[in-house]
Parts: sequence; structure tokens; C-alpha cells
Amino acid sequence: MSEKFSTIKNKKTIKNIFTLIIVFIIVPITLFITWKYFDRNYYVTSLLIIIYSIIPFFLMFEKRAPQARELVTIAVMCGIAVASRAAFIWLPNFKPIFAIIIISGIALGSQSGFLIGSLSALVSNFIFGQGPWTPWQMFAFGIAGFIAGQLYKAKIISKNKVTLSIWGGLIVFIIIGPILDTASLFMGASTINKEVIISTYIAGVPVNLSQSVATILTLYLFSKPLFEKLDRIKTKYGMMEG
Repeated sequence: MSEKFSTIKNKKTIKNIFTLIIVFIIVPITLFITWKYFDRNYYVTSLLIIIYSIIPFFLMFEKRAPQARELVTIAVMCGIAVASRAAFIWLPNFKPIFAIIIISGIALGSQSGFLIGSLSALVSNFIFGQGPWTPWQMFAFGIAGFIAGQLYKAKIISKNKVTLSIWGGLIVFIIIGPILDTASLFMGASTINKEVIISTYIAGVPVNLSQSVATILTLYLFSKPLFEKLDRIKTKYGMMEG
């Protein structure tokens, strides 16, 4: 029995390591290479990131393929994320989409969160406009769901709406915002030096703060009912189980 448990634990460890390699090494390297040498092929880069994000999702399942209802749930959450961004198209830099992605990562797992984040960035940019920024947004949006899921799994954050709102705001302001600022730095600066780097990140502070506030408010107001719905679906159908 102990040998079987050890084998299962080792398999999960290997899958987790492989997932971390994809998210934090392969995707950033792909972004850098395509920015450096293939800056106009952002559709190819976007397709690669989608493929990368699908791999960890399928690794969630030990001995079976995802059920149709699990894929439908992913699609629905992606749709809600896209709608939450599109609904505030009239209000620049104030989008609740990160909150929806964070909720998805916590409720459905970090791998699902990364997939939903990446897909929602790509799909919503058919409204906001595709460009070389799309792959960077896919990475940043996906990271929001992945980190939230990992922090919840490690019991660092909980579903309490107050603490979750604070953590969500910090994730957006400290991690997601700087990733998007880095994209602006690479795409917008003709030369990259210390002064340009500092000015780019300082200029991004108001935008990141606005997005952080949007995330905090959305998590505080809507996280509880969304968690209740998703948990009920998971319990009823035994979804997202390896």
C-alpha cells in the first residue's frame, strides 16, 4: 500500500514539475524568441501558448480523459471572463477579468486557471484587437489563474472574500501588471536602458493599480456566489478529479 502511495506521489511530483517548467520556462522562452526574431508571427506564438496551456490541463487527469462537462465548464468560465472584460470596454484599465480567472484557478485547479486565462486573453482580443501584445497577455492572464490555484492549494489563500480580495489585488499589482509592463518595454522601446526600464514600470503603476482595484471589487462582490456554483457542480458530477 505504501509503495502504491509512493508511486502516485512521485507521478504527481513529476507532473507538477513538468507543469512548472512549461509555465515558467518554456512559455517565457517562447515569448522572448518570438519577440527577438519573429515579432510579426504573434498568431503562431498565441497558438503555441494555447498548446502549452492545454498540456498541464490534461496532466490533471490520472487515468482518463476530461469529461465533456469539464470542458464545458472551462468554456463557460472562459466566456464569463471574456464578457467581464468586454462589458467594461468603455472604462480603460478597469477590467474584472483577472478576478474571474483567479476564481477559476482556485475552484478548478491551477492548470485550469492557466488555460482559462490564456484562452480568455486570446478570445477577448478579437474584440480589443490582436497584435504582438496578445501572447504576452495570454501568459499574464494565465499566470493569474495558475498562481491563484497554487496559493490556494498551498493553503496560503482561502475562499474568504476579504482575504481573497486582498490577495487578488496583490497578484495583479505585483505580478501581472509588471509582466504586461515588460511586454510594453519590449514592444515599445527602441532602446532598452536603465532610464527606459524605470520610466516604463513607473508609468505602469496607475494602470496596475486600477486593474488591482477592479480585481479587489469583483472578488469581494462575486467570488462567494461563483465559488458556490462551481463547488456544487464539482461535487455533483465529480469533476476535475485525477
